[in-house]
Amino acid sequence: MAEGSPAERAGVVVGDHILAIDGEVPRDVIRYQLLVDEADPTIDLDRGGLELSLAVAKAAGESLGIDVHSALFDQVRTCDNHCEFCFIYQLPPGMRESLYLKDDDFRLSFLYGNFTTLTRFTESDLERVVTERLSPLNVSIHATDPEVRSDMLRNRRGATSLRWLSALLAHDIEVHGQVVVCPGINDGAILDDTFAGILDRYDRLASLCVVPLGVSRWSNEPRMRPHSQAEASAVIDAVHDWQEVFLATLGRRLVFAADEYYLLADLPFPDARTYEDFSMHEDGIGMARTFELEFTGQSSIATPTAPGFFAWVDGAPAEGYRAPRISLDSRAATPGVTAVTLGATRGAPIGILTGTYGARILQPLIDDLNRTDIRIIEVANEFFGGNIGVTGLMVGEDIARTLANEPSGHRYLLPDVCLSQGRFLDGTTPESLPRLVEIIPADGIALRDALGIASRPQPFSKQTEITR
Repeated sequence: MAEGSPAERAGVVVGDHILAIDGEVPRDVIRYQLLVDEADPTIDLDRGGLELSLAVAKAAGESLGIDVHSALFDQVRTCDNHCEFCFIYQLPPGMRESLYLKDDDFRLSFLYGNFTTLTRFTESDLERVVTERLSPLNVSIHATDPEVRSDMLRNRRGATSLRWLSALLAHDIEVHGQVVVCPGINDGAILDDTFAGILDRYDRLASLCVVPLGVSRWSNEPRMRPHSQAEASAVIDAVHDWQEVFLATLGRRLVFAADEYYLLADLPFPDARTYEDFSMHEDGIGMARTFELEFTGQSSIATPTAPGFFAWVDGAPAEGYRAPRISLDSRAATPGVTAVTLGATRGAPIGILTGTYGARILQPLIDDLNRTDIRIIEVANEFFGGNIGVTGLMVGEDIARTLANEPSGHRYLLPDVCLSQGRFLDGTTPESLPRLVEIIPADGIALRDALGIASRPQPFSKQTEITR
């Protein structure tokens, strides 16, 4: 509740339950925001069993001043697919219950960037998306061949549900697509067929990201396995070939390979200009180049980082991932962390905690500084195991094990992307770690500031001037 806000002046208090706004029961925060955006709304409330009706004096467009506890006020639309590659099926036992919920809700796609398969999408959903312009949305495609897609989703509606993608694009809804490539399932000729299908039927997609299959040690699907280096290289070759086709046909590259592919194939990342507007940054497309732009001072604006794989489930801001992750008062404070304390003086040696993939991206940047007081501390992900190496999936258990072998008195920097409301995925908190850590935003500008590095314009591409 914002102090002095229209809601507070009208008598609304923290803990009130909203029953209706101007006689309508909002289903979710999307509809709620539209209703409270109007002038002088009347809010029906439940306060400890007592029903109240309060008239709020406010101008149209003026903030009501209320924070709601959840993005959805009705039930989450759960997923009825049974994808072999679904990461929810690969979670360790014993985690908090909310993490095991599979959603396929277009509202969460709009709010948090979740991907929906559209297998539970309906005519009324289409009407709402078009009427309220709920854009952008993210859609899991995986394959455009109906039989292949149905097999991958283990759902017969997977063969036909992409008709909704056509309808969304026909109504000028911005849609970003995704293909999770499973070796031996939808790579090779099938991946080429998918790209051809995109060009033929879904060429109005804003972008298409191609990401590798993640396999934890808890997976029990015999067909699911990590990519080999040769397979990763083949996917990159296919993406680059089709980028040329899309560029010649549509005037834009449209399809992009995740940064992980270049790490898996041990190939250099593409030039920054080839990522066009970095529209799929939050899905791991061009993150390395974006980070480099920020860290070397070529970009003065930090690119927002998605709040982690499970951040919408609990602890996420109801207004969605587009809300600020870091408080505006302090770039070194993560909401929900009760105490973020400097682990040592500013002159102490520095250790940067990161995942396996992050270490490979950061190490060249740190080496270029020629400073002996900064080191990369790679945190191996034993909690999930398998080929899981992204920084956003680091957990307290693994970080604690790693820090236990590090000296005290040093500064330890931890990116906030692995936290949701101050908790790691395993339920632990930074306060339980054996060393004090400094939590910073997961962007190059924040890291540069934490290291006390002045801006050093140093273009990493000699072929073009980089602009954002």
